[in-house]
Amino acid sequence: MPLYEHVFISRQDLSNAQAEGLIEHFGTVLSDNGGKVVGSEYWGVKTMAYKINKNRKGHYAFLRTDAPSSAVQEMERLMRLHDDVMRVLTIKVDEHVEGPSVQMQKRDERDNRRERR
Repeated sequence: MPLYEHVFISRQDLSNAQAEGLIEHFGTVLSDNGGKVVGSEYWGVKTMAYKINKNRKGHYAFLRTDAPSSAVQEMERLMRLHDDVMRVLTIKVDEHVEGPSVQMQKRDERDNRRERR
């Protein structure tokens, strides 16, 4: 099955538990349609570059999935209809990178950075 990575932004006035509940909800949508969630991360509340629906901040979530395209399309359809989800980005990848994503790594652990003088 194809491998996908999804990032979605939910409204800032949700609690952390509600935002993490959205990750579980959309994971069950995938599993009901024949896919599975390989990994998920909750990135927390972050400030956005511009306002979306009068919101300056949003809860960011990241999913790594192994699912058929029909399951991904159904999940995206439900995300776009959900009132709490503001934006969705889905990317098809060749393979999943092991370990935490770049957002979850500490700033000191990130490599390929030049020292500032």
